[in-house]
Amino acid sequence: MNDQPTNLDTHRGMAAQKATDLRRLRSEVEADQDALRARQAELEDLLAAAPAADWLEAIEKARYLLGLLAQSLDASDLRRRRLIDRVMADFDHLLDNSTHD
Repeated sequence: MNDQPTNLDTHRGMAAQKATDLRRLRSEVEADQDALRARQAELEDLLAAAPAADWLEAIEKARYLLGLLAQSLDASDLRRRRLIDRVMADFDHLLDNSTHD
């Protein structure tokens, strides 16, 4: 009896190996996407659970929502993408100034 497992991939043709690799990769990607959706739902539940305690928390909630909006924008919608970038920069500027007070 042989204690070494048989590598079935060496007994198949290249096309079959490639198809198997693609199925495995697709399965891994789908599992990662499912895990990401679950984590995203958990984050959104936490963000919606209570009002912000301060401006920093409110800005973090707004950043999250603007990030979602930016992801859903058309590549051709440069005006809104530029506006989102400027609002994010405003948040950074205001937070930086508030820490120096």
